[in-house]
Amino acid sequence: MTGESKPRRRGPGRPRQDEVEEGPGTQERIRLAAREVFAERGYDKTSVRGIAKVAGVDPALVHHYFGSKEDLFAAAIEISMEPAMVVPAVIGEGPEGIGERLARYFLGVWENPVTRAPLLAVIRSALTHEAAAKVLRGLVLRRLLERVAADLDVPDPTFRAELAASHMVGIAILRYVLQVEPLASADPEDIVALVAPTLQRYLTED
Repeated sequence: MTGESKPRRRGPGRPRQDEVEEGPGTQERIRLAAREVFAERGYDKTSVRGIAKVAGVDPALVHHYFGSKEDLFAAAIEISMEPAMVVPAVIGEGPEGIGERLARYFLGVWENPVTRAPLLAVIRSALTHEAAAKVLRGLVLRRLLERVAADLDVPDPTFRAELAASHMVGIAILRYVLQVEPLASADPEDIVALVAPTLQRYLTED
C-alpha cells in the first residue's frame, strides 16, 4: 500500500473544485440554458440534469450556483424582466406618466421574441403548477410592482400592486397565450394608450 492519498469524495450536490473555478461565465451559461429549456419544455418537463446537459456542465454545478429547480426557474425568468434595472427607470421621473412607462415596459418585454418565450413558459406553468405560480408572484408582484407602488408613497401599495398585476397578466394571457382577437393583433401602442390611464389610477390616485 503506497502513501498516496485518495481523492476527496464530493458530498451530494457539491461540484469539483475545478468546476467551481469555471467562474461567473459558467453561471450565466447555466441561466441562459435554463431559460431556453424552460421555454421549450415548461416547468414540469424540465429537469436540472437536462439544463446541465444543454449548458455543458455537471448537474452538481447547477445546484452549486442556483440551489433548487424552483430557484433556477426564477433566475432564468428574471433575465427576461430584469426588475432591478426596471424599477428605477419606471419610477425615476416621478408619479406623472408612471402608468404609461409601466405599460410600455411590460408590453415591450412580451413583444420581444427572445424574452417572450420564457415568460410564456412561466405563465402556462403557473396555471397548473404551484412552484411556477410562486415564481410568478415573487417576480412580478414583490420584485417589481410592490416596489414601484411603495416608492410612490401611496396608501395600500400591496393592494394597488396586485390590481396592476392582475391587469397586465390578464392582458398577457389573452394576447399571448390564448391569442384572443382583436387583442392579439392590436398595435402595442394602442394597448399602451388604453391601459396606461388605468395603471396610473391604480398606482397614484388616493
